Amino acid sequence: MQLSETLNVSQQTVASWEVGRRGVPVSMLPSLARALSVSIESLIGEKAPPVMRGPAPQLQQKIERLTRLPKAQQRLVLQMLDGVLAHAGR
Repeated sequence: MQLSETLNVSQQTVASWEVGRRGVPVSMLPSLARALSVSIESLIGEKAPPVMRGPAPQLQQKIERLTRLPKAQQRLVLQMLDGVLAHAGR
């Protein structure tokens, strides 16, 4: 299905948006964003705030240090963490 069909507009309208002859109506932005699988912010050129994924940097450094330990020491650390977490969950 073409974008023009999805948005229920003519192909000429979409072409005029693409070349900058006409702007996309604000009311059309949510539909256009859904059709293109992007955020409205990215359509209008706004940068979304960075999303922090994964552990905090300090925790990440500690995890990396743990991965360099011998396997026996890694198991010991994991057993200790399991004990602390079990105790905290009571």
